[in-house]
Amino acid sequence: MKQLLSLFFLFAGAFAFAETIDVYQKDKQFVVKGNTIKNKGTPDITIKQGDVVRFYNDDEFFHNVFSLSDAKLFDLGSYPKGEYREIEFDQKGVVEIECAIHPNMFMSIEVK
Repeated sequence: MKQLLSLFFLFAGAFAFAETIDVYQKDKQFVVKGNTIKNKGTPDITIKQGDVVRFYNDDEFFHNVFSLSDAKLFDLGSYPKGEYREIEFDQKGVVEIECAIHPNMFMSIEVK
């Protein structure tokens, strides 16, 4: 019984510290904490495994955030200004993220 409780608290603790990170899409660029992402060839932000990233659309036109990365494959679909989509990053690795509508929009996230 003691081992079962220890396992419960170990797993519960891992999920209790997950954060939500806000990424905005403004002027056809990704913006994090007021800083425009300037894809430097290194991960633009680093998050923890289990964190959630919320992608807000602050532009007057639709965006469609997606990734074909092995660490996280997803397509959030098209959505208009004022809406957001979110995704949990449950595997470690580097995730390259793009907008299907605006091919110059690119960022990467390192999940630790």
